[in-house]
Amino acid sequence: MAAPRLLLFLPAALIVAGQTPPPFDSRNTDIPHTDTHFSPKAFWRHASHGTLAQWEDRKRFLRAQILAAAGLDPLPPKTPLNPLFVKRIERDGYVIENVLVETLPGYYLGGNLYRPLGRRGRFPGVLLAHGHAQNGRLENTELASPPSFGISMARQGYAVFSYDMVGWNDTKQTIHEFGGPREAIWGFGPLGLQPWNSMRALDFLQSLDDVDPERIAMTGWSGGGTQTFVMTAVDDRVKVAAPVNMVSSVMQGGSPCENAPGLRFDTYNVEIAALAAPRPMILVSSPWDQSRHSHAEIYTPIRGIYYVYGKSHALEAVEVEAQHNYNRESREAVYRFFGKHLLNDTDATKFQERPMVIEKPAEMLALNGRNLPPDAKTYDGLFRFWREMAVAQTRQVHDLAELRRRLKTVLAVEMPGRLLTESAEGGTIIIGRADRRDRVPAKWYPGTGKPLLYVHEGGMAAAGNTTQVREAVAAKRPVLLIDAFQTGSAVAVRDRSARYFLTFNRSDDANRVQDILTSIAFLRRQSKEKIELKGTGKAGVWCLFAAAVSDGGLDLDADLSGFAGKDEDFLRGFYIPGIQRAGGLDAALRLTAALRRN
Repeated sequence: MAAPRLLLFLPAALIVAGQTPPPFDSRNTDIPHTDTHFSPKAFWRHASHGTLAQWEDRKRFLRAQILAAAGLDPLPPKTPLNPLFVKRIERDGYVIENVLVETLPGYYLGGNLYRPLGRRGRFPGVLLAHGHAQNGRLENTELASPPSFGISMARQGYAVFSYDMVGWNDTKQTIHEFGGPREAIWGFGPLGLQPWNSMRALDFLQSLDDVDPERIAMTGWSGGGTQTFVMTAVDDRVKVAAPVNMVSSVMQGGSPCENAPGLRFDTYNVEIAALAAPRPMILVSSPWDQSRHSHAEIYTPIRGIYYVYGKSHALEAVEVEAQHNYNRESREAVYRFFGKHLLNDTDATKFQERPMVIEKPAEMLALNGRNLPPDAKTYDGLFRFWREMAVAQTRQVHDLAELRRRLKTVLAVEMPGRLLTESAEGGTIIIGRADRRDRVPAKWYPGTGKPLLYVHEGGMAAAGNTTQVREAVAAKRPVLLIDAFQTGSAVAVRDRSARYFLTFNRSDDANRVQDILTSIAFLRRQSKEKIELKGTGKAGVWCLFAAAVSDGGLDLDADLSGFAGKDEDFLRGFYIPGIQRAGGLDAALRLTAALRRN
């Protein structure tokens, strides 16, 4: 059997002859959303050489995209966890402790720590993330029971930390669904806090004397399944993973904790889950929920990635005939898998649930009859801390290449390799990226000397009426005028009504930056001279950020028209989720100042 080949976007250095852009801009016509039926063809194919290196490149790219979408690029500083062990419950063969850990200064995560009682040694640690059940980590029904999981695993010889989603049970300094456009430009939201809480929960497990820090697993169902594969994707300390009833090709998650802006640009949950490879993972699914089609559309393509590593045996899948669940049958499948990979034990009889008594929910709350510590931040205080942290981290970056990478990641743009062109009506041309199916209408005046790329917020017709353009054309300089995305003749219907639209689709302003970079790439095919990039009105900001993330060779003249880099400026005039977290105007000015020096 031939090894699967990954379909990646590999650069070329030419305009493709004999090919033209599509008749419609795919950014207006192809609008993925949470319920799009995705195909695995986006990340695997059959038989090629060198696929492991290609996949590792893709893996690094997607990790950076996930972290940026979560507002975790860079990661916040790790401050003391200051765990508070509030209550201890001893039972036959296990102990439960109610715990608060301080994952950010003044921000507290609640959970239950289940450990063996009467045993010695260092136990494997397990992170347990609950789904959107009514009672969160304290849910105890036929379909889901985190306490049953924790007790059973402690009896089997594990330390399990079952912890809250944001806004659930003890973790109540924010509600679960919080944030708006202002929070989004700072990368502050539930998707960010939850992976960060998972990372700090793992730190907490690794800090325990009786936990083996090299044997850490994670599992969760539904929204907790999303937490599981997202955490596994970005943190290699998770050695074994079991996302339950959530890895899907037909539904990508219904909560803000699963749908931050930018999370799924050009990807979807099956590919994100594949980032676990080559670490052992079991996929638990149901024929009655979003994890259906598990074999052909989920297991098979992910197994292709494991095959590239030579680790096909490390991936397993099981389908449980039940509604959306983490029921006993599903849990026991995970027990067996964890036992095989963490305990080196394949005796299935050891991994069956035995009768147990579940504690009353109130008895398992860390804040039952207690208040949060006095330094606990309010929502406003937490958001203020996040913004101050982001500004401080940007100021500490002296490596301009790193600063450029962060901006480029949140903008989700590229300096394209292969281009397509075609002639259009009225003496215009269309420029597009070969693999992206987009279109940039442009007016091209060939000539000699220093090329001019003039970008006007009103499009190329408005640009053509300016004195600078008329003079450059009269002087027979090379001049390129464009209708950047959704300007001039590029204005078109774009349905933005889907919930979590920006999770899957770039904002209009991000697409405008991309069109400027595409146009720069076109000009570089025509001339080796340094390009003069001019932007006026709102287009001045587009050009500034395009120049900031470009690879140089530009003389920038950007009229910012009073754009000062405040939140209101970005919200009204240049909306890019995560832009302030990545450094905002300050980062762009530092990068373009370096361009001028060079």
